Amino acid sequence: MGDRLPAFAVSSARLRRDLEHVAGYGATVSGGVSRTSFSAADREVRAWLAATCEQAGLVMRTDGVGNVFVRLDAPGAPAGAPPVWAGSHLDSVPEGGRFDGALGSLAALEVVRRLAEERVPLRRPVEAVVFADEEGNYHHLFGSTALARGFTSDELGELRGRDGDLLVDALRGMGFDGAAATRTAVRPGDVHAYAELHIEQGSVLESAGAAIGVVTAIVGMGGGHLEFRGRQDHAGTTPMPMRRDALRGAGELLVRLPDVARSVSDDAVVTCGILHVEPGGANVVPGVVGMSLDFRDPERSRLLDLEEAVVAAARDAAHRHDLEVAYTRESITDPVPLDPRVQELVATVAACHGMETRRLPSGAGHDAQNMARLAPAGMIFVPSVGGRSHSPAELTTWEDVEAGANVLLGVVHALATE
Repeated sequence: MGDRLPAFAVSSARLRRDLEHVAGYGATVSGGVSRTSFSAADREVRAWLAATCEQAGLVMRTDGVGNVFVRLDAPGAPAGAPPVWAGSHLDSVPEGGRFDGALGSLAALEVVRRLAEERVPLRRPVEAVVFADEEGNYHHLFGSTALARGFTSDELGELRGRDGDLLVDALRGMGFDGAAATRTAVRPGDVHAYAELHIEQGSVLESAGAAIGVVTAIVGMGGGHLEFRGRQDHAGTTPMPMRRDALRGAGELLVRLPDVARSVSDDAVVTCGILHVEPGGANVVPGVVGMSLDFRDPERSRLLDLEEAVVAAARDAAHRHDLEVAYTRESITDPVPLDPRVQELVATVAACHGMETRRLPSGAGHDAQNMARLAPAGMIFVPSVGGRSHSPAELTTWEDVEAGANVLLGVVHALATE
C-alpha cells in the first residue's frame, strides 16, 4: 500500500452540514438522538440519503435487511473487481449522541462524492456502506453480521427488539424483501478492503493529545437474556420471609456484577441496561424479571468465562431467593485484531497530513470486526471530548471531524488505486 495522498480534500463544510442535518432525524429535547433502525426516524434519514445520492449522481441500493450501499464504479477496472468499502451506521442507542456511527457513514459518503467529483481513475469500485441496526436493537451488529455470515429465516423469525416487536415485522414494514433477507452473506474476497472512521468513545486520544487513533483490535462482545421466576403475590399480605420475589434475585445479581467482572479480568465489563418486571404493579410482588445483558472482554476465552461466571452468579442469587432462573445466549462476537497493513496505511496517511497518532484497541464493538472476516479491515478513531458517548453529551470538534475524514479519504484513495 502506497503513501501517495490525493491532491484534494473532503468538503468539511458539506460534511458538517450533513452531520448537523442528520442529527435532526430522531432529535430529542435533551439534544441527543434516538434513531432506532426501522423506526420512523430511520425511514426519514434513509429518504434523505436516497435523495442526496440521486442529487450527486450516485447509485444507491438496499439489501434485504436494510444495509445501504452507495457505489462509485471504476470504468477502467477489470470486470468483477472487488470494491473498497468504507462506512459505519446511522442508527443510534436511545438518547444517544450525534456522532456515533453518523460520522463514519457520512464521511464515507463524502469520500465517494469527492472521488466522483474529482473523476479519480480507480482500479476498483468504491462503496460507502451504511450498516443496519449496528446498535443491536434486534441483534448485536445486525447488518454487518448478515453480510459476514447471513441469517436463516428461522433465525430472523426469532429476533425481537427491546420493545418486544418482531424483526420480521419491522423489515416487512420497511418494504424489504423477506426472501432477500436470507441472501445477504458476502464471500471472503468479494470485498478488497474495508475502512471505518469512528469517534473513539473514550478519552485516550484526548489525554494523549493525538488527533488520530490507529485501531489495533476490537473487543469481543456477548449478549444474553436472564429470566428470574418467582411467585406473584400481594404486597401487603405476604410476609417478607415467605416471598419469592423475582426482583430481589435480579437485584442481588446486579449488585454483584462488578465483582463478577473483576473475577475474570481487569478488562471485563458487564452491563444490564434493560429490566422487564412482571406484572409491574407497585403493590404486587414481582413474579418474573427479565434482564438483558451486554458483556465484553478483549479475549474470546475470557469472554466465555465471563458469560459462565454471570450465569453462575445468577443461579446462586436465584437459589438464595427460592427462584428459578434461565439464561439464553443471544450473540457472541469474537474479538478481532485489525489488519496490520491497513493499520500502517492509516498511520502513514495521518503522518503525511502532519497528524499525531496513537495506536489503541477499541473497547466498543464495531461493524469492522465483522468486515474483518471478509477482507483486510482497519479503523480510524478521532477524539471524543471528555470521552463521552452513547449520551447527548457526546461531542467531537469539527477540526477533528475534518482531520478524520481526510485520513479516511487518503486511505480509501490508496486502497482503490493500488
